[in-house]
Amino acid sequence: MSDQADALPEREYMEYDVVIVGGGPAGLSAAIRLRQKAAEEDFDLSVCVIEKGSEIGAHILSGAVIDPVGLDALIPDWREQDAPVDTEVTADHFLFLGPAGGLRVPNFLMPPLMNNHGNYIVSLGNLCRWLAAKAEELGVEIYPGFAGAEILYDENGSVTGVATGDMGVARDGEHKDSFMRGMELRAKYTLFGEGVRGSLSKELIRKFRLDEGREPQKFGIGLKELWEIDPKKHKKGLVQHSMGWPLDNNTGGGSFLYHFGDNLVSVGFVVHLNYKNPYLSPFDEFQRFKQHEAVRDTFEGGKRISYGARAITEGGFQSVPKLTFPGGALIGCSAGFVNVPRIKGSHNAMLTGMMGAEAAFDAVKDGRSGDELTAYTDAYEKSAVYKDLKRVRNVKPFWSKFGTMIGLAFGGLDMWMNNLGIGLPFTLKHGKPDSATLKKAADCKPIDYPKPDGKISFDKLSSVFLSATNHEEDQPVHLRLKDPEIPINYNLPMYDEPAQRYCPAGVYEVVREDDGSNPRFQINAQNCVHCKTCDIKDPSQNINWTVPEGGGGPNYPNM
Repeated sequence: MSDQADALPEREYMEYDVVIVGGGPAGLSAAIRLRQKAAEEDFDLSVCVIEKGSEIGAHILSGAVIDPVGLDALIPDWREQDAPVDTEVTADHFLFLGPAGGLRVPNFLMPPLMNNHGNYIVSLGNLCRWLAAKAEELGVEIYPGFAGAEILYDENGSVTGVATGDMGVARDGEHKDSFMRGMELRAKYTLFGEGVRGSLSKELIRKFRLDEGREPQKFGIGLKELWEIDPKKHKKGLVQHSMGWPLDNNTGGGSFLYHFGDNLVSVGFVVHLNYKNPYLSPFDEFQRFKQHEAVRDTFEGGKRISYGARAITEGGFQSVPKLTFPGGALIGCSAGFVNVPRIKGSHNAMLTGMMGAEAAFDAVKDGRSGDELTAYTDAYEKSAVYKDLKRVRNVKPFWSKFGTMIGLAFGGLDMWMNNLGIGLPFTLKHGKPDSATLKKAADCKPIDYPKPDGKISFDKLSSVFLSATNHEEDQPVHLRLKDPEIPINYNLPMYDEPAQRYCPAGVYEVVREDDGSNPRFQINAQNCVHCKTCDIKDPSQNINWTVPEGGGGPNYPNM
């Protein structure tokens, strides 16, 4: 391997004015805005987007109910352009669930910002596919199937672009006959829109200390299924959220059911990753939730079409890192602009992508390169995104500190006060990162999850099959352990190795002999749906999520 590494040929390169990493809402909005500005000001500007999924939208997973404010700002006439945004919210229900039933909260008690009327139920993946077509019409070069694997720096430490990963490397590091070096994409400015816990964004935050003086980022894991249900039960435009069962009062999270399209329902479950019990399995909590009497009937007689999972940023206002560094910026969920109580972030991702794009365009037009796009930070701090996050900044800390019932009561009161212009004059802290919240297994009670019935609830492997996840098996494992001894020697005795439960795809297993002896840690990397939960929740921070070969991972249809 070392001989081959020494003999590696130089990478070929392409040069652009702006390179964007990630073909999600933020990256595509940035690309479109750059080319819009170029047309408006008659200035030639080259823009490239790379996306690790096999196609645009392949790795996009969200509820999703979107606030159209981002789309309105980017493409004002989108309604006349056949955008896949056609299911307007017609009914908005909020439930508190208990083991034996549920209680609907009257809409008039909900803070006005929680109102979903005027919003749309969509497949965010399909919306991204549509945005990509619009970007290409404007002259943006888009390369799906190419993962950003390395950040390029100049001699002064400024970011000068990214390199895509080498292809055709075997699991043992040897080069196969199909070996091909990655490509360098050099740029005057590089915008990182990788989504939650992006591998390159994580490096940038660490290298440039972008999180200095900020609260730790907080996360949730969102699990989602797409169902085709009995037409008699379909209520197009219905949005239903719930809190409570099956989670206990000290474990944050909730559910959504969105009726859209032709008899389709998106059902999802979110568990906040600051949970304490190492025996908790977010996947199994989701499956258990669907058996509740207020939920099960929707799916009886229906067919599950797809499954996926993705981490969600939940830190909000006080956890947003410094957005810029020499040569580039973080946009969208790479920085974390999700409004947690609204369960919405796509509009903010689009708006921040546009802000970053406008700052980059002006810099390139002025003949600059490699400096900090401070105009982006200035724009953010004066923006609707900033105000959107600031007014809900205390909801998540209240929830974490006081539990679901009391915490949400305080959070709701704070949102009502903000609506009246008299919000709390302080910002609460988040405290520990999510990796540091687990209690010892000896101090917790194991959770006995019911076996799936194969009709409403399912196991992990059949679920991963529906995500169409695929990785070339003979490639280096992209889930890297800093110390391979830690899972068995530390995590197992201390926390009963929680990776075998927090992973929603069965990637991590503790395998034993028939008599229970000789435990070993097994990584089934082919199952990985790129949710990033392991990188976030591992109590030893021993797992480093890196990109596999481009094109690997899930292929979500209509998600």
